[in-house]
Amino acid sequence: MLSDRAPRRGPFITLEGPDGSGKTVQAERLRAAVAATGREALLVREPGGTPAGERIRAILMDRHESSVLLTQRADALLFMAARAQLVETVILPALERGVVVLSDRYLDSTLAYQGFGGRLGVEQLLPVGRFATGGLRPDLTLLFDISVEIGLARKSDAETTRFEAHFDRAYHERVRAGYLSLAAAEPDRWVIVDASAPEPDVLAAARAELLAFLDRAAPLA
Repeated sequence: MLSDRAPRRGPFITLEGPDGSGKTVQAERLRAAVAATGREALLVREPGGTPAGERIRAILMDRHESSVLLTQRADALLFMAARAQLVETVILPALERGVVVLSDRYLDSTLAYQGFGGRLGVEQLLPVGRFATGGLRPDLTLLFDISVEIGLARKSDAETTRFEAHFDRAYHERVRAGYLSLAAAEPDRWVIVDASAPEPDVLAAARAELLAFLDRAAPLA
């Protein structure tokens, strides 16, 4: 007999971390781990995930000398625009169907990079972020933490974006410190994963935290 009850809202999981933390490598593996439990899982990325978002991404990540020069405020607002489109057209509809949504970066990236790294301040960005996301807050955030030295050394030339090419080490140190500050402020939401460990160990730790959270928050019937 079919149930006429609306599906329960799906859990929203975000993956955060400084450059070179390896979270993007682990993102698809974590989605597969969720799917292996029998849950429907969707992985999205920021900026991007929609036609408009991918066009914005091309501007934001372009490392070439001919790339558009952006102020920190313009940077933040472009990320917010891509995020607004992704939330409204992809993330929220999936969550409303009961899907587990994993996002490779979300609002905390803007707070860490432009808020702390670019010194715009979290207090200025949060109201804009709440407007862009409609107040959608992650249920769990996995922070793949790594030192700036190790993280930047991991990035190959092909993987280098504008953020590695055009921003100095002090900027990246502020980004990492910003992430740790955000995590300390909301310990109920954040879990820190040591991303300097070998890849299999990083995956095992992140997978264990994620699946344990899902078992608590949305146990399988």
